[in-house]
Amino acid sequence: MPTAALDLKEAILQLKKERNAVILAHNYQTGDIQDLADYVGDSLGLAYKAKETDADVICFCGVHFMAETAKIVNPSKTVVLPDRDAGCSLEESCPGPELEAFLEANKEKNYYVIAYINCSAHVKALCDVICTSGNAVRIVEQAPADRPILFVPDANLGAWVMQQTGRKMDLWQGSCYVHVEFTRDSINQIKAEYPDALVVAHPECTEAVRLLADEVCSTEKMVTFCKEAPVENIIVVTESGMLHRLRKEAPDKNLIAGPTDRCACADCRFMKMNTLEKLHDCLDKLEPRVELPEDLRARAEAPLLRMLEQSR
Repeated sequence: MPTAALDLKEAILQLKKERNAVILAHNYQTGDIQDLADYVGDSLGLAYKAKETDADVICFCGVHFMAETAKIVNPSKTVVLPDRDAGCSLEESCPGPELEAFLEANKEKNYYVIAYINCSAHVKALCDVICTSGNAVRIVEQAPADRPILFVPDANLGAWVMQQTGRKMDLWQGSCYVHVEFTRDSINQIKAEYPDALVVAHPECTEAVRLLADEVCSTEKMVTFCKEAPVENIIVVTESGMLHRLRKEAPDKNLIAGPTDRCACADCRFMKMNTLEKLHDCLDKLEPRVELPEDLRARAEAPLLRMLEQSR
């Protein structure tokens, strides 16, 4: 490894120690960031770690809504994000003002609003409870039976949860731009080359892809699935960063990146905006910081804490 890269990693670790910081990284981050992080996981695991940390500084290597979530449950801590512009197509698909207007126009329905964690603090503040892909079924199963459910913003995840629970929900028509690029034909092409391969897919994928999968689950549950799978070849249908962790934790498996019709793998341009250089700079300068008005933060915190409680 080049000396410069080693020096940069050592500098990051030194700054982390000086700042009493914790580095949290999502499964979709680049491998070099994952390898430096104190914890690598999915949105649910990261939410728990953000809530439980005793660090003074939380450096969140992910996208903006994730760092914002950490700030919501840690108002007194400094939360930094390596790249301020690391957004999310799902968050963008459900702007807070649009959801607020929709709920006002449909006030008589008295919706019980369940928001996938991939949304802004404004949207979180408007909902009754948050969910992640890892706990969505459990959260929906606990929703009151006497109120209609509005699920925002991911229609694909919502449709999968309806199939799993039998609960009728109205779905906001948002989607992850990465996961909808996977297609039945592109996966069948890989299956033709590896006929014994199992397919594990994220529930943000379209129904056509989910129907091909042997397992549909969160990224965290993909780790267990790949470790325990009775075959060597596994097609992993989610963002490409997940392959780094899976190959470390299931080294005996041939893990094949789920292809799209456009490319051999799927990179989230937002997740890949974070780099080691930006991680170093944000720990050095403690910028860019995530800040929230206290009234908004407090309203967004209640459904997040409800999710953590209902997920135990």
